[in-house]
Amino acid sequence: MKKWMLFMMAFTMIVLAACSGGSEEEGGTESKDAKVMKMAVATSEDRSLTQGLYKFQEIVEEETGGSVKVEVYPDGQLGGDRVVFEGLKMNSIQGTTMSSGPIASFVKEFEVLDFPYLFKDEETAYKVLDGEIGANLLTKLDSQGIVGLNYWENGFRQLTNNKHEVKSVEDVKGLKIRTLENELHIDLWKSLGANPSPMPYTELFTALEQGVVDGQENPPGNITTGNFYEVQDYVTKTDHIYNASVFMISDKFMQSLSDEEKEIVTKASEEARGYQRELNRKESEEAYAILKEKGMTVTELSDEAKKGFEDKAKEIYADYTDKVGKELVDQIMKEVK
Repeated sequence: MKKWMLFMMAFTMIVLAACSGGSEEEGGTESKDAKVMKMAVATSEDRSLTQGLYKFQEIVEEETGGSVKVEVYPDGQLGGDRVVFEGLKMNSIQGTTMSSGPIASFVKEFEVLDFPYLFKDEETAYKVLDGEIGANLLTKLDSQGIVGLNYWENGFRQLTNNKHEVKSVEDVKGLKIRTLENELHIDLWKSLGANPSPMPYTELFTALEQGVVDGQENPPGNITTGNFYEVQDYVTKTDHIYNASVFMISDKFMQSLSDEEKEIVTKASEEARGYQRELNRKESEEAYAILKEKGMTVTELSDEAKKGFEDKAKEIYADYTDKVGKELVDQIMKEVK
């Protein structure tokens, strides 16, 4: 009897396992041989850049019929910008959208996109980024084993701090400001009178909370979705840098795709870019009302005060024109006029 019961139990388990396997094969939409695409981003779940990646995921998985599976990792789960960039080179991470500043540490020409007060508005930025200059810059990533597809948007960077209201460039003096890990950004804030402290975005909230730095500068969408209003009292609309976010794919991963899959990935990045830019502009428009509601003092600079920021900021142009290359700077200056 015991042998018979054991036999029946074993037989039942085999049948259940077989049914389970058959169900997965027939009912599942994902191929067993799906190519997995890990997409890293520093921003939070509800930020437009992250939402843009989810849109990209939706399009790619639908259009490839599941032959390419996209996994989105927000909140810097896969590391800071430098770690992610290295991951793209090694194909341990397959894609990202990243601010141009950190990229300049690897490809110096990208520094030109972060020149302060370069772009007066988003339309001027799009003209450069979506045109020949932007396309030529993307080809510079080839040497790093990375494919640059297009430019998404982080937005115009604004200053926040927890010490005092900033109404003029003189009010910046002595403030400990977190910056991107980028030489131009560091020199910019030195020229404005601050004490810059470069660190990854993933470490920023804790640094503000613990008083390691007094303030930071980021686009309004990052300030709201990053909950910086919990540890910052003042925000000043400085608009000092328009921050492009470069959409990049590991070249090793791109080469593993079929021609059809490559086309789908490329077109999906373009469709997601339009979606993300529109969402980002909406975030920026709504951000200041949210920050006021959360208790922050929002300061709009007078024309004279803004000119004071611009004049001091542009003192770094000469040095960085030499570093980036005068020909490239002249090309972009001609476009933005």
